[in-house]
Amino acid sequence: MAKTATERKQEERKRNKMTEEDRLSRLLSRRLSIDLFHNDDAKLKRSMQRAGIEEEQDLISRLIHAADRMTEKQLAEHIRLS
Repeated sequence: MAKTATERKQEERKRNKMTEEDRLSRLLSRRLSIDLFHNDDAKLKRSMQRAGIEEEQDLISRLIHAADRMTEKQLAEHIRLS
């Protein structure tokens, strides 16, 4: 059954009261920590600049979603190292 406007508003208020830590623990699946070589970091920064994206996490999330939409063949061709 669909929620009423009152129920939705109550849930929104409850979410707004959560601390940032509570909100993240509810949303996050896991954390990644990676080491980047200088060349990789430069390419990451250049890609962010070209896309007009300020947060590394935003670019990485968009790349993950884009890769997920690719066919197996497209993905294999894209990640093949030349």
